[in-house]
Amino acid sequence: MAAEARTRVSGEQRVSSVMHVRCPDRLPEDVFRQVLELLAEFSPVVQALPPSAALVELKGALRYHGTDARRLGEVLRVRALSRLGVDVRVGIGPTIVVAATASGQIDAPGGVLAVDPDHVVDWLGPLPVEALHGIGPKHAAALREFGVHCVGLLAAVPPATVQRLLGGRAGRMAADRARGIDPRPVAPRALPATTAVRHTFAQHTLDGAAVRAALLDLVVQLAHQLRARGQVARGLTLSLRFAGGTSWEKTRRLPEASAHDDDLRTLAYRTVDAAGLQRGRLTGLVLKGEDLVDAVQVAQQISLDQAREDRLVAEAVSDRIRAKFGPGAIGPAATFLRVS
Repeated sequence: MAAEARTRVSGEQRVSSVMHVRCPDRLPEDVFRQVLELLAEFSPVVQALPPSAALVELKGALRYHGTDARRLGEVLRVRALSRLGVDVRVGIGPTIVVAATASGQIDAPGGVLAVDPDHVVDWLGPLPVEALHGIGPKHAAALREFGVHCVGLLAAVPPATVQRLLGGRAGRMAADRARGIDPRPVAPRALPATTAVRHTFAQHTLDGAAVRAALLDLVVQLAHQLRARGQVARGLTLSLRFAGGTSWEKTRRLPEASAHDDDLRTLAYRTVDAAGLQRGRLTGLVLKGEDLVDAVQVAQQISLDQAREDRLVAEAVSDRIRAKFGPGAIGPAATFLRVS
């Protein structure tokens, strides 16, 4: 069975042309975007996997650059380190699952591991089942309880048995991936556009009213930025930073894409309420507009709510005042009275 799987993998694709790039955890988004731009110098087919990984299809790039995948991976790592100060881990294989598993086997802080298509099954075999990309802790525990503790054993178990252990779809995928089989293509996908505003408290605060006022100020700033750029957001991410270095983050989708103060405020307040701050001492807030699109791409719903229409008119007037006298010329009273 292993020989048959090896024949299938090597017969389908004789060249390791999928690159999985893994960046350090908690990489700032702006730096991650620069890494994606660097990857685009090697291949036009780059799939962002936020927050800190990406896939690159190298088929055409290998012919264009006239070299092998391992060499491209080494050049990429040197450039990322010298230009951006980011030491990436690069896994290379004939399929996404092999490349992603390879990048996970590289000891930090960085390196390149290329798996030969003719030796995929032999390379995967000794790895623990949890090292196979796509096998989570729950599935790994179920497999180990059955006596399957390495990828080679998983590949040897009949697929029907794996499906009974993990469920139909998950079992089929696990059985195939243990043999290096993964038909998924690298699909070009850029990191969705975002924009963020921040507030840092001068002193650690337990005051819920001060937190809410600061958040309202961020909402007004973010909404104004979006309208000035002719964009709307489909979601918001709120990040809270606490004394001691801990943090909390939550992303929520808007019912409809918007750049209006009221819509963003309602969702932002709902999100901060979900954090259950109570006695948490805050040091700062970050509010980020997610999945931004041009406002002209979003259909405007006809509203029968006269109060909302009045607020939108007042919002437009406020934008004109800010444009003439500066961003701090007008805003909600609470934002001017808050204690930072």
